[in-house]
Amino acid sequence: MTRKDIINDPTIGNKAEAYEAFDDIPTNPHLENTIGDIIHRRFGRREFLKGSLGVSAAAALFGPAAFTTSSPVAAATDIAAGKLAGSTADRYKFTELASGNDQTHHIAEGYDANILLRWGDPITEDAPDFDVYNQSAAAQLKQFGYNNDYVGYTELEPGRGLLCVNHEYTNEEVMFPKLGRQDRMEFAGMTPELVDIEMAAHGGTVVEIALDANGKWALVKDSAYNRRITADDTTMMIDGPAAGHARMKTSEHPDGMTVVGTFNNCAGGMTPWGTYLMAEENFHGYFWTDNKDAEGNRALSEDHPAFDSHKRYGVPGAWYAWGKYHDRFNLDKEPNESNRHGWIVEVDPRDPDAMPVKHTAMGRFRHEGAESTVSPDGHVVVYSGDDNRFDYLYKFVSAGQVSEDLEANKKLLSEGILYVAKFNDDSTIEWLPLVHGEGPLTTENGFDTQADVVIDARIAGDLLGATPMDRPEDVQPRDDGTTYVMLTNNSRRGADQLNAANPRPESSFGHIIEIKEAGGDPIATNGTWDILVKCGDPTVADVGAQWNPETSEHGWFGSPDNCAVDAEGRLWVSTDQGSNWPKTGKSDGLYSMETEGDLRGHAKLFFRCPVGGEMCGPYFTEDSETLFLAVQHPGTDGTSGYAGFERDSTFEDPATRWPDFDEKMPPRPSVVVVTRTGGGKIAT
Repeated sequence: MTRKDIINDPTIGNKAEAYEAFDDIPTNPHLENTIGDIIHRRFGRREFLKGSLGVSAAAALFGPAAFTTSSPVAAATDIAAGKLAGSTADRYKFTELASGNDQTHHIAEGYDANILLRWGDPITEDAPDFDVYNQSAAAQLKQFGYNNDYVGYTELEPGRGLLCVNHEYTNEEVMFPKLGRQDRMEFAGMTPELVDIEMAAHGGTVVEIALDANGKWALVKDSAYNRRITADDTTMMIDGPAAGHARMKTSEHPDGMTVVGTFNNCAGGMTPWGTYLMAEENFHGYFWTDNKDAEGNRALSEDHPAFDSHKRYGVPGAWYAWGKYHDRFNLDKEPNESNRHGWIVEVDPRDPDAMPVKHTAMGRFRHEGAESTVSPDGHVVVYSGDDNRFDYLYKFVSAGQVSEDLEANKKLLSEGILYVAKFNDDSTIEWLPLVHGEGPLTTENGFDTQADVVIDARIAGDLLGATPMDRPEDVQPRDDGTTYVMLTNNSRRGADQLNAANPRPESSFGHIIEIKEAGGDPIATNGTWDILVKCGDPTVADVGAQWNPETSEHGWFGSPDNCAVDAEGRLWVSTDQGSNWPKTGKSDGLYSMETEGDLRGHAKLFFRCPVGGEMCGPYFTEDSETLFLAVQHPGTDGTSGYAGFERDSTFEDPATRWPDFDEKMPPRPSVVVVTRTGGGKIAT
C-alpha cells in the first residue's frame, strides 16, 4: 500500500486512521532476520501455521495441567471459559469490567473516573474561555492542547503536584467546523491561521493540580508552573554529540545549538530526579516538499542532498500543510530541519524559565516512550521503541550517575551509550552499542562522527544487525531488571519473515515481550527474553493468541500500546487498536496484567474508552490512590464500523460528543483521573 492508496482509501475516514495506515509502510530495507524469523525458528513454523503455537507456548509457561483438553481449539475454548487447574490468587483486587463499545467511558465497579482537563480548557489566569467556533493560536497557547497522550506526575507535597501531558497530533476533521480530511484535498481548506492553531495545539502541557476541599483533583489555575510547550512557540537547547553539527544547522539557527518546538509527542517518561521526558515520534509526517513523484505524492527527488537518510525515516510524510506556510518545514528550503526532530526532550516542570533540552545522545528515531530506571551503581537507563513496522528497540545508559545534585542530574542524558536490541533464537538478547568507529559504524559506511551515528540511528541499527520488530511502542522497566515491551501489531509481516520474538504473520493484534537483564542490572549488555502474551481472540485458532486460561472473554485484548508498573510492581497495559477495533468488538481500554506465578499472562479489563478513542497514560501517584489516564481522538477511529453510526465522524456529525455531550461541542480529548470510591489504593 502506498501513501496515495492510504489517502484515497474510502475506508480510512480520519487522520488517526490514516496515521495508523502510514505506520504500516516499513522504511527498513534490511528484513533478512526479523523478530518474526526468530520466533519462527524458536517455536517452529508448522506449529504456528496449525494455530497451536499459542496453546503449546502457554502450556510451557503454565504447565500441562493448565488445560483440560489436548486440542488447541478446545483449549482456546477453555481459555475463554476461564478454566485453569491450580490457579493462584489474583493480585489485582477489582471486579472486571464488561468489554464493549459505546459513546462514553466506563470504569470498574467501586471506582470513580472524573474528567480533569479537556482540549481547550484554560490553564492560566489570563487565558480566554474556550470558544470552539472562534479558535485562535493566541488562545490555544494558554489552553490545554489537543490529543493528550503521555501523562506524568511529580509531587510537590501530599495532595499537590505537577501534571505533565503530551499532545501528539490534531484531527482537523473534528477540530474545526466545515473542514473535513485535509490531506485528501491537498489542504485546500487550510489557512495560515488554522495551521498556527494546529501548531499551538501540539507539544505539551505542565499544570499544577491539587486535591480540593471535597477530595477531588482540580487545576490550580493561578499557579506559576502552568504553561504550554508547543511546536512554534518554545525554543529548546540541543545538546549531546549532534549539537552544533553541520547537519543540525539551518538559516534560522546557523549555530545548530537551538531549535524551535516539539511535536508528535507520543509516550514519554518521568526521570528519577523529577523532570519530564517528551518523546518525539512521527516527526516525519510534518515535513513537506513542493516536488511530487509519478503517483502525485509529495516526495524528494533523488538528487536531494539528504535523500537516503530522509528515505530511511519516511521524510517527508506531508500529513500537514505546515511546510506550505512555514519554510522550516519545507525540505526544499531547509533540508536539515527534520534532523532537528525525532529526539527525546527533557523539561523541568518545576522551573518554567528553564529551556527544554533535546538530548541527541539518546538517538533520533520515532520514539515511543522514554521510561527510565537506575542501575544498582547509579547509572540511568532509558528504554524507547521505534514505532514503525520492522524497526528497533533501544536503550540509553548514562555515563554519569545519579546524585543529590539536581543540576548535575539534568545533564545525565547528555552523555552515554545508545544500544539497539538483537533478539536471538535461544531466548537471549544482546544490546549492541551505537558507537562511532566500532564495528561497521565507520567513515567508510557514511558515519564521520558520533553525530552521524545518532542522527541516523536507524541506519546504524541496520548495519549492526538489530532485530526488526512488530512496532515497538511503550517500554516499561521495573526496578529488578525486568522490562516489558509493547509490540502493537505488524500487518505487513509475511510468513517468511517470522522469528522467535515476532511470531505471527500479518499480526493485527500484537504481543508483549518480557526482558530479563543479566544479573538484574539494566546496564547489562545481554539477558534473556520471553513472550508474556500474544494478543487477540483466544477462541479463534488461526489468531494464535496466547493468554492465561483464566482470562475471560472481557480480559483479552489487541494492540498493546502504553503501559505502567505500579508501586506493587504490577503491570498495567493500555491499548490502541486504531480502526481495527471492529475486529475485536471492543473499545480501547486499560487492563491489569499478571506477570508472575500460575496466573502469569492473565488480564482483566479495568477501564474502557468511548467509541473511536485511544487509551493513553497510564500513570499512578506514589501512594497508589490516584491513576491518571488520557483519552485521545474520541469519536474518530473506526467509526464506520460502529453499529448505528457507520460513517466517518466530522465536527458537525461525530460518533460521540464525549465528554461534554453538548450538541454545540465536538468530542474533546481529555485527561481522566481515577480514584477509589471512598478512598484507598487502586486494585488492592
